[in-house]
Amino acid sequence: MLCTWVSHPEVIVDPAVRIQDWGLSPVGRARAARVAALFPQPLRIVSSSERKALDTAEIIAGQWASEFEVAEDLGEMDRSATGYLDPREFEPTVDAFFAEPQRSVRGWERAVDAQSRVERAVRRIAAQTPERGIAFVAHGGVGALLLASLRRERVSRTLDQPAMGSSFTFDPQDWTALSSWEHVR
Repeated sequence: MLCTWVSHPEVIVDPAVRIQDWGLSPVGRARAARVAALFPQPLRIVSSSERKALDTAEIIAGQWASEFEVAEDLGEMDRSATGYLDPREFEPTVDAFFAEPQRSVRGWERAVDAQSRVERAVRRIAAQTPERGIAFVAHGGVGALLLASLRRERVSRTLDQPAMGSSFTFDPQDWTALSSWEHVR
């Protein structure tokens, strides 16, 4: 079984809107429309519940004329303690999140906890349909945590996506990464 992890592309950043409710920007929507060409038609598409991932999954499912499911536990790391952070604050906070995976940075979910949650979700979903390819549509940050697990490496920001709207493939039965991140242009 071949699975693909797809991170949502660019979003409309609005500090007045909850991060979970940010939707895709026009550029992000166009990029999501090109994502389906990266992998063979998945027989199952599963998205996290945040608006940006749902928008992406809806576009991918539309390309394949199929439906998609929602799994809450695929969500991005819980960073509700800070909400929106200006990029000058956000980037160092993300650096610390990856550098200190055992510690809650600024009240965010610990990286080890987010990694464990996403790993359990992927294993559970893949076990439900071992004969079918799955496209997991979620976030690059937790995708990087999953990639570390699949590679049996330490959590590190070096495994983070090169840009929003990236993907990698993996085998959930062998628990092995089959590729690195590929950015959808």
